[in-house]
Amino acid sequence: MAVNLTLGVFAIVPLWLTALFVMSRPLTAPGLTTGGDVDDDLLSWLMLLAPPWAVLLGLWIPANIRTRRGTGVSRCRHWAVGSALVLTPLTALTALLVLVEG
Repeated sequence: MAVNLTLGVFAIVPLWLTALFVMSRPLTAPGLTTGGDVDDDLLSWLMLLAPPWAVLLGLWIPANIRTRRGTGVSRCRHWAVGSALVLTPLTALTALLVLVEG
C-alpha cells in the first residue's frame, strides 16, 4: 500500500486542479461559490485537467492490479483502501494548511 501513498503525493496536482475547476465553474451557476473574473471556456479546463488525470490513472490502475494479486484481500476492499490512501496526502496537506492559516 506504500504505492498508493506515493501516488497520492503525485495525485495532489490533479485533485487540486479538479477542486479549482469545481469551485470556479459548476458551483458558481447556482450561487454556491463566487467565481473569479476569469471567463475561461470549458476546453481550456479540459486541456488543463486531462493530462494530469491520464498520467495518474495510467500509473495508479496498473499498480493496484499488480499489488492486489499478491494479497489475499477482496477486490472491493483493496480498491477502497487504495482510493483512501491516494487521498491521504491531499487530506493531510489541506488539514495542515487550515491549521497554519487559522
